[in-house]
Amino acid sequence: MPSVFLSPSLQEWNPYVNGGNEEYFMNLVADAIEPYLTASGITYGRNTPTQTLSQAIAESNAGNYDLHLAIHSNAAGSQNSGNIRGTDVYYYPTGAKGKRAAEIIAENYRDIYPLPDRVKTVASSALAELRRTKAPAVLIETAYHDNLADAEWIQENIGAIGRNLAQSIAAILGVPFVDL
Repeated sequence: MPSVFLSPSLQEWNPYVNGGNEEYFMNLVADAIEPYLTASGITYGRNTPTQTLSQAIAESNAGNYDLHLAIHSNAAGSQNSGNIRGTDVYYYPTGAKGKRAAEIIAENYRDIYPLPDRVKTVASSALAELRRTKAPAVLIETAYHDNLADAEWIQENIGAIGRNLAQSIAAILGVPFVDL
């Protein structure tokens, strides 16, 4: 049976410009993904907010997952805070399966993100969830939580983001997507 490890952000210290935090909202996205996975016959594991990143990676590696999906939102940093919008879908540079998964996620995400030309794939060897997981891995930065328009878009589109990512997971794993 195809399987995915969902890894929503563990960063409760990373605030949204309009209230709440990255860990909270990315866990809501993961919650929204799960019913679609179940309906589509995809098993899943998931980190918990009390884990460290190393523990989440170890839990993913202890399973026999076909994909590791890290779910985050982004911040531009102090010099550009609030001025950048977009979505980055990261994959490990030498991982062909991860790159293919990132391309599928980015292509599908362009259907829902309000600025589709700002959805891109990015190779990175710096991110632990790409570098240290045994399953092919993708990390999506859903949008910028320090930009008011992006933060509001995330908060108002939790269900759509979850459905879209579940649809991408089904495509990556080669199973029919069952809509609810």
